[in-house]
Amino acid sequence: MNVQAETTYEKIKRTGKVTVGTEAAFPPFEFVEDGKIVGYGKDILDYIIADLGVELNQLDLPWQGILPGVLAGKFDFVATSVSIRAERAKKYAFTVPIAEGTNWVMKRNGDTSIMSPDDLSGKVVCTQLASGSEKATQEWEEDMKSRGLAGFKELKLFTAHPEATLALANGTCDAQTQTVPNLAVVAKKQKGVFELVGPITDKTYMAWVTRPEDTDLRDYLSSKILEMRDKGIIDEIQDKWFGFRMPIPSEGHLPEGAL
Repeated sequence: MNVQAETTYEKIKRTGKVTVGTEAAFPPFEFVEDGKIVGYGKDILDYIIADLGVELNQLDLPWQGILPGVLAGKFDFVATSVSIRAERAKKYAFTVPIAEGTNWVMKRNGDTSIMSPDDLSGKVVCTQLASGSEKATQEWEEDMKSRGLAGFKELKLFTAHPEATLALANGTCDAQTQTVPNLAVVAKKQKGVFELVGPITDKTYMAWVTRPEDTDLRDYLSSKILEMRDKGIIDEIQDKWFGFRMPIPSEGHLPEGAL
């Protein structure tokens, strides 16, 4: 007799436990405060865990271990912000977006040598290793070169984005690239220190992911995110953590060929 294998979603409901992977060094989405993981993403997760009625085990991991970790089955899903990129969307099942994920450039305030993203030509640029921002930054450099501009002087890569921000502040690099919601909050909190320059990608989004076979879990997570949106809860927590609102689309956010 064929017994169909239990899905991750069914296992979570049966055991009453869920383990999620988070990079809690991505403020204001996920970060550690007073020894606890807090942030915009954590508020979304808390809503979902309350609906599931299960016990949460939230692992705080370096970003570089997040996507390989979910594929290896080390946790049930990724509850951290993952940029939706074409190559990723073929390997992972993405939820609906939780925020905009367009990559922008940030510089030190008053640096007139960088007035547009093209001015990264010949500059030292910093971002996070193995992130969507690293890929977007490399693609921007190729774009500049294709238009006859010089590439970067150097691309410095850090384990976490806050380290790249620190490098920008102390002059180790000339500019930082990251998703715009994060940079906007940094620039707002540290007025007079940093300044946003402009985008290096078309408008993109960030979402959570499950393993490719766990589409039932992905669909459940998406339904809860959209429920929060439709109840106005997403607006409330965006106001709380960002001070501005980002529309959450129901469709049209995934590239062709996505799971």
